[in-house]
Amino acid sequence: MSFRHDFDQTSLREYDIRGIVGETLGEADAFAVGRAFGTIVARASGSTVAVGFDGRLSSPELEQSLVAGLRASGMEVLRVGRGPTPMLYYAATTLQTDGAVMVTGSHNPANYNGFKMMLGRKPFFGAQIAELGRIAASADVVEQATGGERHVDIAHDYIARLIADWDGGDRILKVVWDNGNGAAGEVLARLVRSLPGEHTVLNGEIDGNFPAHHPDPTVPRNLEQLIAEVAAQGADLGIAFDGDADRIGVVDDKGQILWGDELLIVLARDVLREHPGATIIADVKASQVLFDEVSRAGGKPLMWRTGHSLIKAKMAETGSPLAGEMSGHVFFADKWYGFDDALYAAVRLLGIAARLDQPLSAVKEALPRTVSTPELRFDCLDTRKFGVVEEVAARLKAEGAEVSSIDGVRVRTADGWWLLRASNTQAVLVARAEAADTAGLDRLRAVLASQLEQSGLAAPDFSGDNAGH
Repeated sequence: MSFRHDFDQTSLREYDIRGIVGETLGEADAFAVGRAFGTIVARASGSTVAVGFDGRLSSPELEQSLVAGLRASGMEVLRVGRGPTPMLYYAATTLQTDGAVMVTGSHNPANYNGFKMMLGRKPFFGAQIAELGRIAASADVVEQATGGERHVDIAHDYIARLIADWDGGDRILKVVWDNGNGAAGEVLARLVRSLPGEHTVLNGEIDGNFPAHHPDPTVPRNLEQLIAEVAAQGADLGIAFDGDADRIGVVDDKGQILWGDELLIVLARDVLREHPGATIIADVKASQVLFDEVSRAGGKPLMWRTGHSLIKAKMAETGSPLAGEMSGHVFFADKWYGFDDALYAAVRLLGIAARLDQPLSAVKEALPRTVSTPELRFDCLDTRKFGVVEEVAARLKAEGAEVSSIDGVRVRTADGWWLLRASNTQAVLVARAEAADTAGLDRLRAVLASQLEQSGLAAPDFSGDNAGH
């Protein structure tokens, strides 16, 4: 059977393949992903690929087509079934497969879906995804073959392994979980039955329509139900997941959101007790407070580029035991395997909370207070976005500003810092600013607006930002 396939140009992203089902992504794309990825695995002398899928309505059919494509490239496919993305990562790691593909739309709306991949133990991204597209478009695939498949029930082992790292104290916690109708539902129900404490699960049923709210725990309105239930129960904390449970959201006993960098401070202090002097990695969008607190706790803070695949690669390179992103990805290599797993991060956080002699809100409130914008995203053509960042960087360096160019430009001033970077996945620029007070934040926003205007762009809408952090 001849094979050649062109993906929609918008679906091949930096970190994954993603599109709108029925418009830019369909079963033919799923087969092509399997056929091309299977070719890549085969040419790397591999033969086994683990496959899982999330709870979206389109996922079962896409998974079947993906498996067919992998088998056509001679792969032995280990079908893990429906569940969270980190459970697939766990299967690939512990079963030592040569590759892994997860069918998931992650935190995107219900009509989206996509594919996240691993080659060996490493994330598959960037130029590798572009190469997959080239292989499909040019029909540069291995000879048609008939691989095999088998179903593997990894959930029991995965849950047992999560529980094995519970390290809490005597304090009995009351915890509210919001599964957001995402793919973790069945695993989460079994997990909480084995954890100490009193647990309530909201939206536990896996439902690809996401009837309760959008499955993105980094957006405050998606946490409103969780916050209300924490208050109603007088719970110690609340935990939320995105659609495939590789990102976590946390609220404390007062219903305050623990942002990604604040959560990482809590986790880093605990990890650094066992690993003094260790490198803790966070992305460029994180608060300066995080980097300062890691130093204060005896760690070496490392600012790195945004993107879960990039962070994972940097962890492996530096031997870091812990990393995190503002988007809620948390990566443990301390006792765990280095991949982002919201369920595992939750277990570790609960262990810390059960050993605290104060509520989680007291930990948050003791952190230095800053004011900051949220993550500001504004349209900019793909053909222009990187050029704008380069122009801003050149002007700032000519002025002698203190600039980090790890990922876009992050500028430190006496008032605080501001960031401008190009999104790797969308035709947008991303900006953020943080200062000690509102007057300082106003000055940072004015500098950012001026730089954008010098490159011919209007300033983003700053209305309603001024969030305490």
